[in-house]
Amino acid sequence: MKILDKYLLKTFLTTFTTVFVILFFIFILQTVWLFISELAGKDLDLILILKFLLFKMPSLVPLFLPLSILLASIMTFGSLSENYEFAAMKSSGISLKRAMRSLTIFILLLSIVTFLFANNVIPYAEYKFINFRRNIAQVKPAMAIAEGQFSDVGAYNIKVEKKSGKNGTHLDQVTIHKKSQMGSGSNTVIKAKKGELISNEDSNILKLVLFDGNYYEDIIPKKFEERKNVPFAKSEFKQYVINIDLSKLNTTDINDEQITNKNTMLTIGELKYTLDSLNNNYKKDMVSYTDNIYVRTGIANNTTQKIGKEKIPKSNKLLLNYTNSQQQQILKVACSTVDASNFSIESSQFEMENKVKTINDHWIAFYDKFVIAFACFLMFFIGAPLGAIIRKGGLGLPIVFAILIFIIFHFINTFGKKVAGENGISPFLGCWMSTFVLTPLAIILTKRATDDKGFTINMDFITQPIQKLYQKIFPSEE
Repeated sequence: MKILDKYLLKTFLTTFTTVFVILFFIFILQTVWLFISELAGKDLDLILILKFLLFKMPSLVPLFLPLSILLASIMTFGSLSENYEFAAMKSSGISLKRAMRSLTIFILLLSIVTFLFANNVIPYAEYKFINFRRNIAQVKPAMAIAEGQFSDVGAYNIKVEKKSGKNGTHLDQVTIHKKSQMGSGSNTVIKAKKGELISNEDSNILKLVLFDGNYYEDIIPKKFEERKNVPFAKSEFKQYVINIDLSKLNTTDINDEQITNKNTMLTIGELKYTLDSLNNNYKKDMVSYTDNIYVRTGIANNTTQKIGKEKIPKSNKLLLNYTNSQQQQILKVACSTVDASNFSIESSQFEMENKVKTINDHWIAFYDKFVIAFACFLMFFIGAPLGAIIRKGGLGLPIVFAILIFIIFHFINTFGKKVAGENGISPFLGCWMSTFVLTPLAIILTKRATDDKGFTINMDFITQPIQKLYQKIFPSEE
């Protein structure tokens, strides 16, 4: 490796490492803020919090790795241009294309490593992260309930004044509001002086045992005029046991597609196998459903009808051989058959759409592993020539360009995957849309930078008509 290649690689790696570490800590702080309700006031020690963040870290890499490469490329090549180092290279006969060669090889290797990381490390980390959250609630049941505030746990809102004992399992002054199944607030209130949390690591059930309390429940009479009396039932108890399903604690999160969907926990080989199974099941369901609709019509039972070369009568003459009462009966049966078929189609449409969305989500997870690898390569070929063109290093103008380009990339990528998940466009187009939009920009910037041309936008087609109109309205006096 020549001295120039070593110098460029060292300069880029230094900038890239600095930017990567800074963005890494920024996104970690953002994660802590988003999960603050699960981490704060839950009696968690430092080891559990570090494990919690450790399992979440790999899924953040696709967010800040392309931005790190883009920003490092702009800063490195912008600094080289600003300090006239590129001018010295060109005077020695070294072009920008030659200067980028060693870094291109490095970015190519980094893209391959990123693909392997996205295919192996991230799915494993997602699996560990989801299960670790469930295990925290089982090993430390007090995590599910915070002091001095109502905690939403399953079908209950629970408030305790004080927690004590090992792992905070002993509770004082417990107030529980049971959620109404009709979604009209809480009709049941339970108050107890003492309580105890009992859990088992092998079970998703958290047992809450209450002592010395009262049970209040509003009664809604069937007759409307009796509801004005607002009747309720009250009972006392020495001991009352509530079983809480902890498996539902993982269903609410900041990013439903990354946490609750199992497709993010699968590698490419597993996604292919799962997609084959999902597609086969979907096709079988469609065939089974269409055969069922066909049988319901009764056409399959009409084996005596001979179509062949015989002329089929027009629709208005089909019922002429029947009496009026028979015609009415036939029409009633036909209408009921059509109504039943329409009802069956409408009821099954939602189920089929969900199956299609599940298939699309798996395809999105499949293409995402390739998109993140190509994004690293793409961001380098946007940032390097852009830095050579703007000739500015440091943390000023390069940050503005980097953030602007990355916002465009991230917005298009998120929008495309969202539309693809709703079956608006194909998953392939939804995942690769952002790269399709920015690839022409990378080609244009690279070509102009290697040709030693600047990048300017000609706005004469806008300014000239305005200038002419201004001169007509306000002619200059000579």
